[in-house]
Amino acid sequence: MANLVQELMLESPPPAWFLFLLPLLLLSLHHWFTRKTGSTGQLLPPSPPALPIIGHLHLVGALPHVSLRDLARKHGPDVLHLRLGALPTHVVSSPRAAEEVLRTKVHILASWPPSVVPDIIMYGSSDIAFAPYGEYWRQARKLVTTHMLSVKKMQYFRIAAIEEVSMAMAKINEAATAGSTVDISELLNSYSNDMACRIVSGKFFLEDGRSKLFRELVKDSSRLLGGFNLEEYFPALCRVGVLKRAVCAKAERVRNRWANLLDKVIDDRVSKRKSASDHKNGDFVDILLSVQQEYNLTREHMKALLT
Repeated sequence: MANLVQELMLESPPPAWFLFLLPLLLLSLHHWFTRKTGSTGQLLPPSPPALPIIGHLHLVGALPHVSLRDLARKHGPDVLHLRLGALPTHVVSSPRAAEEVLRTKVHILASWPPSVVPDIIMYGSSDIAFAPYGEYWRQARKLVTTHMLSVKKMQYFRIAAIEEVSMAMAKINEAATAGSTVDISELLNSYSNDMACRIVSGKFFLEDGRSKLFRELVKDSSRLLGGFNLEEYFPALCRVGVLKRAVCAKAERVRNRWANLLDKVIDDRVSKRKSASDHKNGDFVDILLSVQQEYNLTREHMKALLT
């Protein structure tokens, strides 16, 4: 049969238009098949048309949550399949689908895709947000829920919150008395930053004038971790030396600044503590020092959880 086809092709060569359309036909069939089925042959959720290489990245705007909401309404009210660069992504929108996913697939969703930035800033992704699902993640989650964010601890932080709110209101009252304007955004940012400083290390940051540095580091970290990192959507680009070095250099600078600050905070608290069980201040640094042996925490683990 193959010989017969070969002879017919030699005797009557196909027209040029056929040779041009054949690759397009094969690509169209491949696109249709991969859209309907995954690499394992399983059906995929609904998906909008994708572009080569970038997939659906062009459909995600400056407000990703709004773009995903609009796409879900149009293409998949429960679950929507997107390809963000080389990263396959499922968008879960309905309460019913979210409940199903969080109850039965938590072991999958608990892990973030590997990424260079959190791996550097968080000392091998050792914080609770980026740590891969496993024994360390379970222990870190237990530490946070049992010690750092317990009901008793929230009551303790409530007192600090009331004090910070009172100081913010005093600033507003002072500005009103003077007849000057108040930048509410700046005031709320300052309140949030001061509150975070007190939760992490009591009044250490505020008394030593480190709250400004803390605020800058939070901003820089958020920009790196939450911004558009090309290597997350195209992991193969990490193999390109220039691109990888640029990403790593930014993350390493932020990590080193965090390390300098947090090492001073931890060392200062260690020198002032009377015993391993002394955590009268009740802030995060005291809590981590008090359970360091119980949870086998290294200095890097502690800095990752505080970052």
